[in-house]
Amino acid sequence: MARSGTFVVVGLVWLMASQGLAAQTTAGVSEKDFLDEMPIILSVSRLPQRLDETPGAVTILDRDFIRSSGARDVADLLRLVPGFQSSTSFEADAPQASYHGVYGYYSARIQVLVDGRSVYSNFFAGSVAPGLMTVMLDDIERIEVLRGSNSVAYGARAMLGVVNIVTRHSSDTLGTRAALTRGENGIQDTQLGLGWRTENSSMRLSLDERGDDGLTGSNGHNRVQRVNFRSDWQVSGSSNVQLSAGWMDIASGKGYANRPGDGLRDVTFENKFVNVDWKEVLSPDQDLVLSFSHNQESYRDVAPYLPIPGLNLDGSGTTSNNTLTAQHTLRLSPAVRMVWGAELRRESVTSKPLFNTAESLVDDFTRLFTHAEWRLRPDLLLNGGVMAEHSSVSGSSLAPRLMLNWHVTPEQTLRAGISRSFRPPSAFERRSDVRYSFNNRLLSVTFLARGNVDPEALLTRELGYLGNFQWLKSTLDVRLFDESFTGYVDGVPYLVQLGGKPYAPYDYFNVDNFSIRGLELQWKGQPWPGAQLGFNQTFSRMAFPSPPSETKLVVAMPESTSTLFLTQQLPSGMQFSLSHQYSEPLWVQRSGDFRQYIHRTDWRLSKSLRFGHRRGELAVTVQNQGQPYADYDSSFLFKRRAYVTLRIDN
Repeated sequence: MARSGTFVVVGLVWLMASQGLAAQTTAGVSEKDFLDEMPIILSVSRLPQRLDETPGAVTILDRDFIRSSGARDVADLLRLVPGFQSSTSFEADAPQASYHGVYGYYSARIQVLVDGRSVYSNFFAGSVAPGLMTVMLDDIERIEVLRGSNSVAYGARAMLGVVNIVTRHSSDTLGTRAALTRGENGIQDTQLGLGWRTENSSMRLSLDERGDDGLTGSNGHNRVQRVNFRSDWQVSGSSNVQLSAGWMDIASGKGYANRPGDGLRDVTFENKFVNVDWKEVLSPDQDLVLSFSHNQESYRDVAPYLPIPGLNLDGSGTTSNNTLTAQHTLRLSPAVRMVWGAELRRESVTSKPLFNTAESLVDDFTRLFTHAEWRLRPDLLLNGGVMAEHSSVSGSSLAPRLMLNWHVTPEQTLRAGISRSFRPPSAFERRSDVRYSFNNRLLSVTFLARGNVDPEALLTRELGYLGNFQWLKSTLDVRLFDESFTGYVDGVPYLVQLGGKPYAPYDYFNVDNFSIRGLELQWKGQPWPGAQLGFNQTFSRMAFPSPPSETKLVVAMPESTSTLFLTQQLPSGMQFSLSHQYSEPLWVQRSGDFRQYIHRTDWRLSKSLRFGHRRGELAVTVQNQGQPYADYDSSFLFKRRAYVTLRIDN
């Protein structure tokens, strides 16, 4: 608590001291061109493309939607995207989100990028949950969500899609900002921001803290602290450099009072990163981008084993990764554009409690990628690409994609395509060796992997439709999909003799093949003045070619989900927003056969304010205005939460 208070006090003093500097700032260039009637998408093929020409279905969560949703983190936002499920629990590592419900213990089958930087955790088997917490919501310009496989562009972890978080250009956040949120369930959030300009660059420093008491029934009291810096430097008329750096600390309660092997304790997760992007415009038809990122993680999880005083169950460790990427974009002819490049990535994880060795486990990835966009005729666009990836541990994989977009009319587009993606086993799935000893006597072996596991593979076939109805001021996006999993990796217990005694640890195997088939529909429009109305619907079903194996496979994807959201401008600078989510029964992540309906209604009422030359906002948000529902565990309940936010901007 003392550390938290110091964090806020220092931030407030810094904010007040910055007023003189803020008065010297001027307005910068906006990125609003990317949110035009037909937005430009940056992250699907690595080529900037119109939404109706991307090789896949994309949902865009823009800045206005993010604020009006009342959400406090990205994971909670993603539940409003067709096909996504999310959890607000910190029990595994942090609030999680997963596309088509393939969680496992962690959400490790989607890729999350922050300004192009991959943020999945090496330590948590590839989990994206900590990465979703990397930046505060007020620094986000938009979130691009590709619903479907994209290993062809971003490699192994993009097996089920990509969430690309694009932060605001630093020239759009000049001056000072502050926000304070207080409410039920111990909600205490504080945000502070400072932006300034030099002769050829602009910079932003953001400082924030997010805290609450967690889910009812859980060992809550969760706190996230973040510091983020971004600089945009115009080196010359053709060259610019973007530098990002940050620190995040997650402190959360975890465990159960009645489980000796998973007792109540406090855990911490610390992340530090730096990322540099250099872009050179070589000519009107080509540019070159070089990127380097470094990431470090430190996790501490020590729980006392109550039946034996003095015995601790330890799950701590550290990781690091370094990534170097070169990307060349060029136009070969009026009809053909392409991008190609290479990436070198080194991932290292060190944890004696998890791997029974003090040595670091290293995996070196080499990736070569290319994508071409060929306009066969004015109404017909062919997207084709391939990623060749080699892992020093798991071997080589090839991920191709082919997609055809047909503009039936300038406002109506059909698309059809096929892609293949993959996910190599994580270090834990290949090398886990978790043993508990006391007084030099082996008591238990819970995981002992023997490396008999191959990469998962996914073959995706899809049909899509995107319609823009100007007379209705609305758009409709429909996706039909057939996703065929091969070699789904899961843990299975087996018998082994160690020191003459039998044990039954878990090992990881390729246990099941199955398909997920269904339809996603996304509609949004402006049916009357001052209104934004949207509706999502997902239908899905799993199919097994043979009876599934007796494993803990949990695909937390209900057969039907729907979401309705409305934003209405009101007189006197007021705004009202409402969202309702409905899900048919789905398996709660860590509760065996327990299944849960979800009926969740959120609403937000805000009033714009003026403080001299400054703008502000006062907002009341209520989440889950209705009955509690189980989240992550059948004994953890998400109950109603009401909170008030006061925001001051330039």
